[in-house]
Amino acid sequence: MTDFQREEIFSARLHRGNENYRPEEYRRRVLWMALRGPLRLLPRFCYETRNRILRAFGARIGREVRIYADVDIFFPWNLEIGDEVTIGPRVQLYSLGPIRIGAGTMISYGAHFCAGTHDYTRRNLPLLKPEIRLGAGIWVCTDAFIGPGVEIGDFSIVGARAVVLKSFPSLSILGGNPARKVKDRPLPSDSRSREATS
Repeated sequence: MTDFQREEIFSARLHRGNENYRPEEYRRRVLWMALRGPLRLLPRFCYETRNRILRAFGARIGREVRIYADVDIFFPWNLEIGDEVTIGPRVQLYSLGPIRIGAGTMISYGAHFCAGTHDYTRRNLPLLKPEIRLGAGIWVCTDAFIGPGVEIGDFSIVGARAVVLKSFPSLSILGGNPARKVKDRPLPSDSRSREATS
């Protein structure tokens, strides 16, 4: 491939000239970057203190949400988290676009949510910010990747290290790279309720 052909396909000059953010976003980003490091120093059990700081930056966070200290949140103002959600250690929430997480969802160690990509059909690769939406009662297992524009229905399970690049309906068990539906999730039973009725 010649240098001319490379320039026809991609232009770094054009890419760097993209207007991806409004001026007020730059101001919020600078303030958030200054606070992001110290926020990680809060002890793990200071969940509500962490939630209050995230809410002050525009995150919409429900009741009894547990976000671990080393969760990496890019833009908190693009987060919406339902009640009783747990987001475990070393999770990455790359929230260039909105990330919505339904109530009762559990996100395990090292999962990565990427709500940003580029339009590769254009020479300047403009930034795209497709929303990620997770329903209620989902379990995202260790090191799973959830890509831009993905929607996962209620009570699904995303297997360890799965790479989810498209949307799936409720009660799906997903695995693999790229992720596919392995089977339907059976309706969860509650052994305590069965014991109480017997």
